Amino acid sequence: MDLPWYVFHSKPHKEMTLWREVIARGFECFYPRLQGSAVNPHRRNVRPYFPGYLFIQADIEQVGASTFQWMPFSSGLLSFDGVPATVPNHLIQAIRRHVDQINADCNRQGSDLKPGETVIIHGGPFEGYEAIFDARLPDRDRVRVLLKLLQVRQVSLEMPATQIQKKR
Repeated sequence: MDLPWYVFHSKPHKEMTLWREVIARGFECFYPRLQGSAVNPHRRNVRPYFPGYLFIQADIEQVGASTFQWMPFSSGLLSFDGVPATVPNHLIQAIRRHVDQINADCNRQGSDLKPGETVIIHGGPFEGYEAIFDARLPDRDRVRVLLKLLQVRQVSLEMPATQIQKKR
């Protein structure tokens, strides 16, 4: 029998610390997070997909809801009328697949581009324009390109990396 999943609320900016605490206590925990690149290459940049929330799988009747209420860095389980809210297993699996896909796309998108290469913008208000790739911004899913306007001036634009493609 599958145990139910619950929404676990963390203190502000303490999701990772709470996730480590939950894992150390032997509970199944899902912490959906997006991978990014930090300015400092020796530091990983991770941001929560649902800031302030994790998902925990447990038998609340056996463990007791107070276990999670008083855990360090926790604000307790998300409850309605005093009853902890459950999340269906199929929704947890869908979130896992979605977050994995975002991370995979982010790692692939634009990783082979070098400054000065010509790209085609294929999304947003500048769709169809050619631009020059300038830089990947500290947040991995954004890039800076130079767009030539009126044949005399290049304008720097910041946009999602998913909106550009290397010109063939």
